[in-house]
Amino acid sequence: MDWSQLRITRGALFVLGLQLAVSLIWLMGNREVKRGIDEWIVASPSQVIGHYKVWTLATSPLLEDNFISLLLTGLMMWMLIPTLERFWGTARFLRFVAVTSVAGTVAGCLVGYALGSDVPIIGYGPMIIGAVVAFGVIYARQPVQFFGVLPLSGREFMYGLLAVFMLAAVLQQHWEAGAAQAAAAVAAAVMTSKRWSPGLAWKRWRIARARRRLSVLEGGAKPAKPKDEQRYLN
Repeated sequence: MDWSQLRITRGALFVLGLQLAVSLIWLMGNREVKRGIDEWIVASPSQVIGHYKVWTLATSPLLEDNFISLLLTGLMMWMLIPTLERFWGTARFLRFVAVTSVAGTVAGCLVGYALGSDVPIIGYGPMIIGAVVAFGVIYARQPVQFFGVLPLSGREFMYGLLAVFMLAAVLQQHWEAGAAQAAAAVAAAVMTSKRWSPGLAWKRWRIARARRRLSVLEGGAKPAKPKDEQRYLN
């Protein structure tokens, strides 16, 4: 068994450390501390649209106001997320975390504004759903032992968790959370798809542009000139 695969990676540890720091300060703080964090970090329809605190779209995932949810996030960041970082590298992994988190927060706030409910969108939940989608796309055929009991492929693991999370959102009528998770899943699918990935599309455009600027020279290599043995002493 390769025990190195059980160690959390650098990027995942950095992302989890930020959330642990903010969340523990909120959980252990008094009412004034919680009010200050909610005012300057948490994203909600009133915060983003009413008070124009657009930066909260990026800072809101750093807060988790439930200790059990914080433990579950840490478990996922240790078990699933490092697999993606080892495949992508730290820079691309951090970019994935930022894009899926912001996409989920934006979608949740827009749905809350449309429904007239001022529900805060917090936590790494949407990003984790996006990571599940990315894992199902990249490791579609890899066998996965779900809790060491149920053998699944990566794709089946993705479909199963998506069904559970979406069913929970529908039964509990958490439409804002469901929209955030759906947006993060779509963003992850786009980023990992070979057809719709913006990064691959940019590389294809650069290759096509380079090909238009290249040309083939007729002829071949010029014949080598005969050496002048008398020109040099050595």
